[in-house]
Amino acid sequence: MTFAAIVVAAGSGSRAGGDKQWRPLGGRPVVRWSVEALLKAGAQEVVVVVAADGLDRAAEALAGLEGWRAVPGGAERADSVRAGLTALTGAVDRPVLVHDAARPLLSEAMIRRLLEALPDGDGAIAALPVSDTLKRGGDRIDGTVDRSRLWLAQTPQAFRADRLIAAYAAWPEGSAPTDEAAVVENDGGQVRLVEGDPRLMKLTYPEDFAMAEALIARQTRVGQGFDAHRWGPGEEVWLCGVSIPHDQTLIGHSDADAGLHALTDAVLGAMGDGDIGDHFPPTDPKWKGAASDQFLIHAVERLTARGGRLVNVDVTLICERPKVKPHRQAMRERLAEILHLPLDAVSVKATTMEKMGFTGREEGLAASALATIELPA
Repeated sequence: MTFAAIVVAAGSGSRAGGDKQWRPLGGRPVVRWSVEALLKAGAQEVVVVVAADGLDRAAEALAGLEGWRAVPGGAERADSVRAGLTALTGAVDRPVLVHDAARPLLSEAMIRRLLEALPDGDGAIAALPVSDTLKRGGDRIDGTVDRSRLWLAQTPQAFRADRLIAAYAAWPEGSAPTDEAAVVENDGGQVRLVEGDPRLMKLTYPEDFAMAEALIARQTRVGQGFDAHRWGPGEEVWLCGVSIPHDQTLIGHSDADAGLHALTDAVLGAMGDGDIGDHFPPTDPKWKGAASDQFLIHAVERLTARGGRLVNVDVTLICERPKVKPHRQAMRERLAEILHLPLDAVSVKATTMEKMGFTGREEGLAASALATIELPA
């Protein structure tokens, strides 16, 4: 589903010490976390609403990203949202997500849940059920509040752009809504509650930054993989996803790409997630002659599902022939494409065994690989 987004970043953030949207979190400006998440999830355009003097800071914080633009907001949050709506350029009936920059830990799964719920109502918001006991009173308790139907509203909040624009037009002058759901409710709309995310905490006070840093803390792991195949009759060999003309081929149940097999085991090993044989048994005829890039893609998808990311890879091919150097750049480019890594995070090397051992006697080829990953702590 195509959608647009408005990221509200025009507040002063005084309770957090000022300018919280520009402060670093995990090495990135707070506002960048949300904009990156929305663009990655497929937003056609992201309008970032900032204070009138914040346009240059937005350009600096979001440098290198495409698909966003900044516009000045207003004195109240509602004024900023209106400015964002006015700045949208696409179809007026498409979904728009309104999100607070002060909630940086936005996930793609959260975005998808909101978009999937939107067709069943006039809007959808992320919300968490109240779990604490609520008391009413001043310095003494006047009573206990029934929490059974109470929710903590979060952002993003999703609406069709034209529905939200009409609701804002109907909002009474002289009062300021605290969120967009209230605006649509006031206009008679039905807004769905969608399971929120505890990680979508709002950075309000200085200590909230320490909590957010703890949430995004990651651990670095390194995995090692090794694979070997014997030579047999053939006219080409697959190495690191590249076909190389040769007077022999590697024998194996799949395409016997030792480089990709070793690298797949390295990624799985870094996660403690078994090995290639656990996921793709050689006894299963389904994988006979299969392209090995799907094994590596599977391993990286499992890493992503756990909230991890691949940092860099290093593959060493051990053989007398074929000569790897003429094909090394193509191998690096193919691995970078499969793994969605920058080229300088991919290394492919080759060495011989100086005529020693099974590779030295040209009985087979071996590959060794290292993979560095990051996982949530």
